[in-house]
Amino acid sequence: MSPGPSRGRTAGADAASRRGPERRWQLVRAGSDAVPPSTRRFMRRARQRRMRAALPWAVAAGVAVLAGLVAWTLLGTGLFGVREVRVTGNDLVTAVQVRDAAAVPDGMPLAQVDLAGVADRIGKLPPVERATVSRQWPDRLLVEVVERTPAAVVPRAGRFAVIDSSGTVFRDLAEPPPGLPVARVATPGRDDPGTRAALDVLAALTPELRAQLVDVTVEGLARITVRLRGDRKVIWGDATRGETKARVATALLSRKADTIDVSAPDVVTFR
Repeated sequence: MSPGPSRGRTAGADAASRRGPERRWQLVRAGSDAVPPSTRRFMRRARQRRMRAALPWAVAAGVAVLAGLVAWTLLGTGLFGVREVRVTGNDLVTAVQVRDAAAVPDGMPLAQVDLAGVADRIGKLPPVERATVSRQWPDRLLVEVVERTPAAVVPRAGRFAVIDSSGTVFRDLAEPPPGLPVARVATPGRDDPGTRAALDVLAALTPELRAQLVDVTVEGLARITVRLRGDRKVIWGDATRGETKARVATALLSRKADTIDVSAPDVVTFR
């Protein structure tokens, strides 16, 4: 005789009671007290080490970004572009001539301006001995000009070339400037030996000779003559031993002589 349904349910319940109560698993977060102190210290130190290791890289990245931003602002934008070229120290040249020679476009980033190149271009103006160029932030270039100092005037073709102590011709005038000594040379210029000789003689003259000077004539490197007022002249010879020749000629100015020859200053003649 087969068991009925009630016996089947009873057998299942008996089996479940023999297995014990059913277990249900659930994940929970352990409290901080559940982690041993030594483990917590180890984990904290590990985090600190990672932060210290990453800090230099973070700082470097920030600096690089900031530097790139500054460079882009200065070099890549017109925010700090040239708005003015200010010129000081000029007299023989105009500010317009200096700005034209500088050739700096308006709005060019100030940081991109080649200061040495600008100074060189301005220095090629004949009256300019040298120029100094500097930046004045945010938008100005300052050009400080030092002009040549005249040392002598050279007559040529009905006009007068003004030269400085290096022999550089930097002005051409219809009339000679007052107070400048006259040097008569064939081809005045920085590289001309006759010009150099005339300037050496002028530099050696004593105040007494300069006070009576009419001109210095260079007919050849060993044929230099110093003309004085009253149709007097000093035969100078070449430009060597200038101070000795000047001292001897000055000592003989009181003599009644039209010509004083100091070309060999150890054996002086006059007539």
